[in-house]
Amino acid sequence: MAEFTYEFDAVHHITAGAIGPPGERVFYVQARQGKQRLSLLAEKEQVRALANAIDRLLDELAEKNPQLSTTDDLLVMDMRLEEPLEANFRVEQMGLGYDGERDMVVLVVQGVAEDEEQESILARLSATRHQMRALSTHATSVVEAGRPICGNCGRPIDAEGHFCPERNGHGPVHP
Repeated sequence: MAEFTYEFDAVHHITAGAIGPPGERVFYVQARQGKQRLSLLAEKEQVRALANAIDRLLDELAEKNPQLSTTDDLLVMDMRLEEPLEANFRVEQMGLGYDGERDMVVLVVQGVAEDEEQESILARLSATRHQMRALSTHATSVVEAGRPICGNCGRPIDAEGHFCPERNGHGPVHP
């Protein structure tokens, strides 16, 4: 059993996206450095948590050092997933850090090995604050583009509605 590590220092592209209809979407986090591309399968809530963590980290950095807060955070980038989409591994855990010497945000992803020969898979990606802000903004919009959430029970509402336990049997909730 061996550990496998992907190192993408100063990525050229980093994004998150989903493929498929609402309720059946498959979520990805993707990065590219040069011609090397890394596509990671993720859960919707992992993508949401990543976006929130990026926002918190960047806001804390800007609060501690106002010079790090710029209007460049609003740069428009191409945030589409790049094809072909072949997942390298499934996300198990993610962590964020900041390399102040290089002014880079570091995303560390631990993965679930599909191959029994590998003990663990780790990806270490570094990106600019601007790239990470764009990732956060885009990831949030990807997550929110899914099925509407029931205001009573917090569960997703399908196109045909859903049975809401909070309504105590008083009919289905429709979108």
